[in-house]
Amino acid sequence: MGNFTDLKKRVLECNLELPRHKLVKFTFGNGSAIDRDAGVVAIKPSGVAYETLTAGDIVLVDLENKIVDGKLCPSSDTRTHVVLYNNFPEIGGIVHTHAAYSVAWAQARKPIPVFGTTHADHVSIPVPCTAIMNDTRVKGDYETETGYQILETFKYLSYREVEMVLVAGHGPFTWGMTPEKAVYNAVVLEELARMAMYTLLINPDAGELPASIIKKHYDRKHGDNAYYGQNEGKQKK
Repeated sequence: MGNFTDLKKRVLECNLELPRHKLVKFTFGNGSAIDRDAGVVAIKPSGVAYETLTAGDIVLVDLENKIVDGKLCPSSDTRTHVVLYNNFPEIGGIVHTHAAYSVAWAQARKPIPVFGTTHADHVSIPVPCTAIMNDTRVKGDYETETGYQILETFKYLSYREVEMVLVAGHGPFTWGMTPEKAVYNAVVLEELARMAMYTLLINPDAGELPASIIKKHYDRKHGDNAYYGQNEGKQKK
């Protein structure tokens, strides 16, 4: 077994970011990262409070959900993470929270509309929401089935462009090329959910942002000729 100390430390820090951003309470939620070369996933242990969590508590599993290192049980959501790692080959980290606003949208079983430019800066379509899980799936391998429901939702979507999803009745999952980006996306998703809820409280008939503005804001950060932020050799606004 190789030395995965750095991976564990990285996953610890990403998990500790979740309570700092008020995305979790008590033992809710989890974050993970993958070492693709080794085929190993590092993930928060199940039911361990964030304030007591250490790098030594982080559990390693392989891509068949077998524990390869760790004295504690991995997160109960580990099988969902593994489904995503096996099917989204370019992601390096995953975060699941029970943050209030994004969970509220998941419980309402509604995608989050693109009401404004903050949303369009990060994703150009409504944040998708899965279907509610049927009884057969619930009685089966529940966490694996959760992963499959996310895959079904992304059948015609790009996981590279849309790095977040709401699992109906459950809550949000986010991912990214790094575990740090997955944390960032979890923070962004919660803010989008909060803004969208207040938008509908102020105006229940609010419509989505015009497609031209959505495209402009998304492309200026993510398009071929993006000019948001700092990039060597380009004059940026």
